[in-house]
Amino acid sequence: MRILAYRFSAFGDVAMTMPVFREFLEQNPNVEIIMVTRNNFEDLFADLPRVIFKGIDLDDYKGFLGLRKLAKELLDEFYPTYIADLHDVIRTKILDKIYVRKGYRVFKINKGKEEKEELTDVWNLEKVQLKKTVERYADVFREMGFKVDLSHKLRPICNEKSGIGFAPFAQHKGKMLPLEKSFELVKILAKKHTIYFFGGGKNETETLENWEKQIPNTKSLAGKLNLSEELNRIAQLEVMISMDSANMHLASIVGTRCVSIWGSTHPYAGFLGFGQSENDVVQINDLTCRPCSVFGDKECYRGDWACLEEINVQQIIDKI
Repeated sequence: MRILAYRFSAFGDVAMTMPVFREFLEQNPNVEIIMVTRNNFEDLFADLPRVIFKGIDLDDYKGFLGLRKLAKELLDEFYPTYIADLHDVIRTKILDKIYVRKGYRVFKINKGKEEKEELTDVWNLEKVQLKKTVERYADVFREMGFKVDLSHKLRPICNEKSGIGFAPFAQHKGKMLPLEKSFELVKILAKKHTIYFFGGGKNETETLENWEKQIPNTKSLAGKLNLSEELNRIAQLEVMISMDSANMHLASIVGTRCVSIWGSTHPYAGFLGFGQSENDVVQINDLTCRPCSVFGDKECYRGDWACLEEINVQQIIDKI
C-alpha cells in the first residue's frame, strides 16, 4: 500500500511530519509513504525506511496547468493507493480535486482554523490547549483506517551528549527573544557550558560570528553545516535552546531535549515539538492577550511586546 502525501509549507511544519511518519510506519509495516515537498527538505526524512522523498521546485508548477502537470507526474511515477493532503491550502486543494476526479480517495488535515482564531482572539480569556499538530497529521492516516498511536516521547539517536545549542532567531519578531537578552543569556551560560550557535542567512551568520568573538567558550555553526550535518550536531547536544521555530522540531527529530521560548505564540496552538516537555517551555503566563498569533507574524496588540520583553534570562537558565 502506498500513500502519496504532500506539504509545501515552512521548514518547521514539514519537520513535524517526520516523527509521525516514523511511528505510523512502525505500526503499519505494509505501507510506504511518498513525501512530496520542497527540494531542500530531503535530509529530514533520510533515515526513515519506506519513505520515498520527492522534492520539487514549486516554480516549475505554477497555476492550474502546472498543478495538473504535477498531479499527472506523481501518478505516473508512484501509482498511489491513497492521497494525504497534509497542508490544505489553495495549491493542495486544487491537487485534491484533480485526484478526486481521477477516482482517488483524498484525506486532508483538519487544521482547526476556527479554534485557532478563537485561541488568538485577545479578548478571549478562556484559553485552552488545542489538539497537537502531530496528532492532526496522524488523524489523516487514522481516517484512512490505519491505527496510529503516537508515543510523544523523544528518541535520542546519540548516547554521548555535550554542550548546549542556541538558536536565537525566528522568522517573525513575535517569536524572538530580544537579541540583547539572548546575548546576556549566552554570556552567563558560557561560563559553565560550551555554547554552539545555530542560524542561517547572511545577517544571522554575521551576528553569531560576532558573538563568538566576544564570548569565550562559544562556537558559531551558522552557515557552516548542511541540513544532515546540522541534525547530527543537534543530536550530540545535551540540550537545545530555541524559539518557537524550526530548531525545536529538528531537536525533536534527533531526540534532543529542547528548552523553547515563546512570545506572541503559545504551545496551546499545538506546535510544541514532538516529545518535548511542557516543563521546558519558557513564557509569560499572566498576559491575557497571549497568544495573539498562531505563527508570530502579527504586530503587538499592546505595542510593547511584553510577552518577550518581560522574559527574564534567569527563567531560561533555571530550565537548563
